[in-house]
Amino acid sequence: MTTHRFGVRVSFVIFGSAILGSAILTLALIVPTAMAQQAEAPSKPGKLMNAGDVLSGELNAMNVRGGKRGARVATYQLTSEPRRLPPPNGLCNLETGPETFQLVTTSDAQASQLKKLVGKEISIKVDEVACAQDAGQISEAIITKWSVVTK
Repeated sequence: MTTHRFGVRVSFVIFGSAILGSAILTLALIVPTAMAQQAEAPSKPGKLMNAGDVLSGELNAMNVRGGKRGARVATYQLTSEPRRLPPPNGLCNLETGPETFQLVTTSDAQASQLKKLVGKEISIKVDEVACAQDAGQISEAIITKWSVVTK
């Protein structure tokens, strides 16, 4: 006995199982991520940082092109726990406050001092800090006046 629609029936079975398989795969990928998002507690803003406070973290160095001719400039960045900045800066449009702080060097002595400490945990006394505003700034906050605290 010959069935004229056998190919059509088989294609529905194959196509249906492919849709079911992709639906199961999609659920397997979506459900864990949705559960992980629900399990995360909302982050609290960091503690307030005032002038004269000590900030600790790992010092990183980056070469950034600056100036009119694009000369390489050594830029130093401190990665620390989130901190809120004093008003009017606040959280720098972030949920928890900035975690990366760019250290602005004003002299060759400051630059050579930081060059020796790259990759190490350091502490600095912050005298002046603000949120990053310009496109060339690579950190979330800029520390313009600072001094290294020796342990």
